[in-house]
Amino acid sequence: MQVTQQRYYTPEEYLELEEAADYKSEYIDGQIIPMAGGTINHNQIALNLSSELNFAFKKQHYRVYMGDVRLWIAQKRTYTYPDVMILADEPEYFNNRLDIIVNPQVIVEVLSKSTKGYDREGKFEAYRTIPTFQEYLLIDQNRIHVEQYSKTGKKQWALREYDEEDEAIALVTVPFEISLQDLYNKVQFELVESEVESADIER
Repeated sequence: MQVTQQRYYTPEEYLELEEAADYKSEYIDGQIIPMAGGTINHNQIALNLSSELNFAFKKQHYRVYMGDVRLWIAQKRTYTYPDVMILADEPEYFNNRLDIIVNPQVIVEVLSKSTKGYDREGKFEAYRTIPTFQEYLLIDQNRIHVEQYSKTGKKQWALREYDEEDEAIALVTVPFEISLQDLYNKVQFELVESEVESADIER
């Protein structure tokens, strides 16, 4: 991840800059970090999951947000944009701003090569400081592989992995299940292989 400038920004300065920016950035304790652009596979996976969640929760009190809703993590002084968030209750807005929430129960990130390390470590550490946060899904966009972390107690998390197309992921903290076949519907892994091959040729 690359920082735009080695200077300190206040959260207020970040929000002002973000409103005028042509692209999204994260804010991490004074630093503004541009977010990498999404791929077709990334978008397809997030859309598949969000669509299934939205349909499943149509007559329930859960809320689903995708991509453009900003999350404020107070203990880490961080603003970020998770790929998908599930709220068990009404949204709690930060400073009465309708574009910033603070109370997700489930967070989902679709992994990319440039961010997967941060998503697994630094970002997960930050998410764990959110009182309402109970479950974390990390979805690989380059192969069939999902990591599911669910909170089992104070400072305790259980991990389950999925890598077979005929498996189904059942969320632990909300009533929802999706097959990996549906999660990866229309995802084309050969596009990733083509991109890698092209990069190798260019080198």
